[in-house]
Amino acid sequence: MPLDPEIAARLKRDGDGLVPAIVQQHDTGEVLMLAWMDDEALHRTLTTGRATYWSRSRQEYWVKGDTSGHVQYVREVALDCDGDTLLVRVDQVGAACHTGDRTCFDADRLQAVQGPAAAPAER
Repeated sequence: MPLDPEIAARLKRDGDGLVPAIVQQHDTGEVLMLAWMDDEALHRTLTTGRATYWSRSRQEYWVKGDTSGHVQYVREVALDCDGDTLLVRVDQVGAACHTGDRTCFDADRLQAVQGPAAAPAER
């Protein structure tokens, strides 16, 4: 069964038919990783409760955790206001990154100048 046509019509895909998916731990808000989905990967994610992505390097679908055991159980999927990015909120079991780190953003922090703190009303 294909992706719901109403959802498919809202997606803005790149030239390869893909949409970036930001993956977030559902209860803490921790950003875990960025992956890619096409219509089939999104359909599988929405209908199985397991996060499924398109591997650009291997040119195949992968269900997070099938080989590593580090499963992502889907709690919620949201489409951004422009229809060009997905937010996948999951319950992450184990490491999210293929390197074994909890997130794909743990290992390489870049030095940046911090801007001023926003006033409470601006947050």
